[in-house]
Amino acid sequence: MNGLNGTVFRLGWARGMIELRQSLTNAQDLWGHLFWPIGILVTLYFMRDTTLDVGGLQLGAMVLPSALGMSIAFNGLVGMGQLLAVEREDGTLLRAKATPGGMQGYLVGKVVTVAGGLLVSVAVLLIPGSFLVDGLAPGSVGAWLTLAWVLVLGLFATLPLGAAFGSLASSPRSLGWLMLPVMGMVAISGIFYPITSMPDWLQWVAQVFPIYWLGIGMRAALLPEAAVVVEIGESWRTLETVGVLGAWAVLGLVLAPILLRRMARRESGSSVAARREKAMLVVR
Repeated sequence: MNGLNGTVFRLGWARGMIELRQSLTNAQDLWGHLFWPIGILVTLYFMRDTTLDVGGLQLGAMVLPSALGMSIAFNGLVGMGQLLAVEREDGTLLRAKATPGGMQGYLVGKVVTVAGGLLVSVAVLLIPGSFLVDGLAPGSVGAWLTLAWVLVLGLFATLPLGAAFGSLASSPRSLGWLMLPVMGMVAISGIFYPITSMPDWLQWVAQVFPIYWLGIGMRAALLPEAAVVVEIGESWRTLETVGVLGAWAVLGLVLAPILLRRMARRESGSSVAARREKAMLVVR
């Protein structure tokens, strides 16, 4: 069994790296990786001279790490879900199901692909962004370690949930509705302006979901200590960040295998054909 698991992991890793390389060399897929980071960098450029009333922090300096947290959420929740929905419709999942260990290898590959794409987005945002805005303080080893553990824990908190959403979606088009609540969470989670400027009840709602905690985790890593005055309770809330993201990770890791097994059992040649026919009717 251990030998089979090792083989499945290696095959999944190889598959994920091939898909990642293809996505970075295909113009359309590459634009998908770059679209949001470039859009945020343009936004940061226009924010570069705006200063917050509290703490004298530049707005762009606060938005950059917050946007990194948002990117983790988008890649994990939306990116993973869309990949599963698309490849369920085109029959890729059915072919994976037909081979021993195919589903496990398929999921390993998707994790590698999505995580690799996220690292590209983080680099595109962080490297040019650090030259666009003043006020970042990522120089210490502790700052980079914080960035790393928030990134890893954020992937654990969002990738399984994305896989669960993808397994529930009847088509890639139906998964588009996921964007609405995600954008709503972004709006209230202090990504583009301090959450403390919002009503108390919205602050409580935002703290239920992972986007706020990913944002504050990245701000704790990349902003100077003085910037904490714009946060709730004037604290980076590290233990709370670990607790909430960890709780979402546990929830996703419990739900995702159940929903994925349910989805795999229902996959058949006739169901794939029916989805393709429905998709063609929509296109027409």
